Amino acid sequence: MTILITGANGTVSKEVLRSLRGTADLRLLVRDRAKAPSGVEVAVGDLHHPETLDQAFEGVDTVWQLTAMGPDSTHASSNALWAAKKAGVRHIVRMSAIGAGHDAPTRNGRLHALSDIELAASGLGWTVVRPAFFMQNILGSVDGGTFYGAPGEGRIGMIDVRDIADFAAVVLRDPARHQGETYTVTGPEAIRLRDMTDTLSEVYGRPITYQPMSPDDAYPVLLKAGMKEWDAEVTREYLKAYDAGWGDYTTPTYTAVTGRPGTTFAQFARDYADQIGG
Repeated sequence: MTILITGANGTVSKEVLRSLRGTADLRLLVRDRAKAPSGVEVAVGDLHHPETLDQAFEGVDTVWQLTAMGPDSTHASSNALWAAKKAGVRHIVRMSAIGAGHDAPTRNGRLHALSDIELAASGLGWTVVRPAFFMQNILGSVDGGTFYGAPGEGRIGMIDVRDIADFAAVVLRDPARHQGETYTVTGPEAIRLRDMTDTLSEVYGRPITYQPMSPDDAYPVLLKAGMKEWDAEVTREYLKAYDAGWGDYTTPTYTAVTGRPGTTFAQFARDYADQIGG
């Protein structure tokens, strides 16, 4: 069975590759061959340009479909779907977004809902994975003795990206068992960023105080960090929703599918201490 991994240079797909190495025949779809990791088959193509995809999808059984956030994400997702249909792909495992729906509080969530529906109507085998807010989103948030936190005061069932990848790998290895499922995957605890300071203080061996940032205050910081304007605006939409409690829940899905507990924030903080304070 050949699995095609799209979004291969992104945060999540890099971890999916790690989780799958040695357990399946893999092919990566990249736009620039020079940026591809070594030791795995590589196909060059761009989901925004359907004419580049035929060879990449040829001979593939299962696809990990991840499209970057953006106003044209539905275009990329649709191109991937139709390339898969032409190539005879049997199953697509699609990474959607937490809370995707026509009534989602973000444009990204509403666009993902459209792509999820198109996949379900395609006639192919399908599984949709909707992961919660990434723990990795807080990397770089500790400066000296201060933890700068957006989204503000809301509790979030945030998840380690490594767990998203391990979950995806379980589904990709045996996709038929997960046919027609839409999985909302969270971490094991809903936690406020303010409540993380005790853990961070222990990790760094010094007091860490919390400084909440409003979504509006975070927006120019995101732009200054190099985020595209549309992406920064949508991130602000997410932060407002989370600050209002939209992400205050957990699901048992990760453990039910993988058979093991999800990563706690305390473990994540120990593993990524050099990057949270980077």
